[in-house]
Amino acid sequence: MGQLKSDKTSINAPIEKIYNFLSDFNNFKDLMPDQVQNWKSTEDTCTFDVSGMGQMSLKIVEKIPYSKIRILPETGTKLPFTFELICLLDKVQENETTGEFIFDHEMPMMISMMASRPLQNLVDILVKKLKEHCEKPGF
Repeated sequence: MGQLKSDKTSINAPIEKIYNFLSDFNNFKDLMPDQVQNWKSTEDTCTFDVSGMGQMSLKIVEKIPYSKIRILPETGTKLPFTFELICLLDKVQENETTGEFIFDHEMPMMISMMASRPLQNLVDILVKKLKEHCEKPGF
């Protein structure tokens, strides 16, 4: 099993607000890179197209209040590998939270060689955009 991690990033916002934001896939559209198009979502599921990869469907399968959200591919999504995307949050102070995204995967070596860089980029973009979004005035 391989693992790609974003940096553990400090976010100047309360953990409760960040967790509530991430607990709803309707909010994830704001965090996605430009390659993601045709976003459709409910609170717990999403479907989108990724340039060069085709359509993907995900579901939130675990929510541990104020600490962890676990995401898996929706049953029936055809991928040449398995994975889970995990968001971890830690409260530092009242208005300071650390967040990180972890992409755990099991993929053949050839796919891993091609996909590791774009997937690392994905987790880095997710945490960067989460910080930007949650630190905006009015969040």
